[in-house]
Amino acid sequence: MAKTYWGEIKDPVYGYIYITEREKEVIDSYPVQRLRRLRQLAGAEYVYPGANHTRFEHSVGVMYLAGKVVENSHISQIVSEEDVEAVRIAGLLHDVGHGPFSHVFEHLLTKKLNKTHEDITMWLIRNSELKDVIGRLGHRPEYIAELAAGSLPGNPKAFLNQIVRGSIDVDKLDFVVRDTYHTGAEYGFVDIFRLIHSLDVLDGNLAVDIGALSTLESFIIARIESFKSIYFHRVGRAAQIMLATALEKADAELGLSAFKTPEEYLAMDDYTVWTMLKNCRESSPIIRDLERRRLLKCAYEQTFYVKDKTVSSIFGAEEFRNQIRDRIAKNAKVAPNAIVIDVPTVPSVPYHHSMFMEPMEIPVFSKTRNGKKEVRRLSEISGIFEVLKGFINILRVYTDEKNRARVAEASLKVLGEIPSSAKISF
Repeated sequence: MAKTYWGEIKDPVYGYIYITEREKEVIDSYPVQRLRRLRQLAGAEYVYPGANHTRFEHSVGVMYLAGKVVENSHISQIVSEEDVEAVRIAGLLHDVGHGPFSHVFEHLLTKKLNKTHEDITMWLIRNSELKDVIGRLGHRPEYIAELAAGSLPGNPKAFLNQIVRGSIDVDKLDFVVRDTYHTGAEYGFVDIFRLIHSLDVLDGNLAVDIGALSTLESFIIARIESFKSIYFHRVGRAAQIMLATALEKADAELGLSAFKTPEEYLAMDDYTVWTMLKNCRESSPIIRDLERRRLLKCAYEQTFYVKDKTVSSIFGAEEFRNQIRDRIAKNAKVAPNAIVIDVPTVPSVPYHHSMFMEPMEIPVFSKTRNGKKEVRRLSEISGIFEVLKGFINILRVYTDEKNRARVAEASLKVLGEIPSSAKISF
């Protein structure tokens, strides 16, 4: 299958990204073009004015990096041309199921429909015009859907899956450089191409050559720093919480979670839904506040570095958060709905699952003198990883400006009781 290049897309991070005529057909489809109207980091622009980049440029970047992985000297030998095109298209489509304001809409999907954006991605690839486009190109839509969502069941080429969605996938590699570029919050340089060239396949799985250990460590540190300074920044989170609340309040009237067809879902983007929220009685006061940057205020914050998953899942339970909220409200003599308890494990946070890093999460290998590859445990060879693995849980209490002092005092009384054993500092 001879490749006919259509041309190039100029990307601020990678320079020129060359695309084929066939890839252009997928890029020009409505579901992909809609990604131009979904911001990558809704809420972050209240902190970092440059963070107005979209899911579209991120998706093109992920397609480019997926292509770079399958071109590397180790992996190119075990993939076909069809695999290369499939993994690039899957990279391009991996975020096609995102709703308006990206991860903020996920809150609604999870709460009302028990779905994630990955579920919607698969549904759209199987049922929207993408199905026909992919079929015309000679690929099976079902296969591309599973590859894009990282859920190929027991496939002999499981590593293709892990390129798009795994412990060190091209999605994370793109946003660690793209989100830091657009926010300006750049924490250390991550040489993602060094990581890409060091990837290999071991026992059917993607693994990193130990020679790139320092690059892998800088990637892990950059992820944690980005999490604290970009994705979970207290002001950005305030805007996200307000948007999530507006979506929830307006859902009954606007039917945001009642979509039945791909077309109904795809009609929703940042522009259309913002306008709907602005004109809806239930949500318009919140949008008015966002337009004037009158945001919720953080009255209390505590960070826990927890090695144990159980402690973290307690924070994730809504009943537990509501109990804390009600106790604080009673103490502060304010209405419970004037208080929001925020933790990273609520659904609207990017990659909340991957903040827990287990020793074997990122497979690494070393080569013996005779060229044999041996799997190693990352925590045994990296002191940095050993220290960093675990959950970061940031617990925050938000309220409005007028109640801030009272809620701060009440939070200290209620939450000051959390035992110090839960606070493992580095």
